[in-house]
Amino acid sequence: VQLQASGGGLVQAGGSLRLSCAASGRTFSTYDMGWFRQAPGKEREFVAAINWSGAVTYYADSVKGRFTVSRDNAENTVYLQMNSLNAEDTAVYYCAAGWVQGSRWSSSREYVYWGQGTLVTVSS
Repeated sequence: VQLQASGGGLVQAGGSLRLSCAASGRTFSTYDMGWFRQAPGKEREFVAAINWSGAVTYYADSVKGRFTVSRDNAENTVYLQMNSLNAEDTAVYYCAAGWVQGSRWSSSREYVYWGQGTLVTVSS
């Protein structure tokens, strides 16, 4: 499957953005989907994940209550709604697809396919 992330941009602190990740192929609905981010000079970190059906979601503590992950299997798209953004959210955001075993939602090793990333810049 190929993944194409979009929706990044420049936003002021306190603002909102919605990222999209469009997937190719007919098997999108069988994949668990994750969002990760990498800030300049830092390691990639987990942000949020959603299971194949959309019934289960999981968030990093740093974004819980501010970000919402969702998916539309009919449109082969996963979304990340980001509210109350702050400067620490500045990063390149990546979507990823895989089959997560157990509760290992935040492990990048569970995801097989990765998108190219979209840059989110939050100005303070």
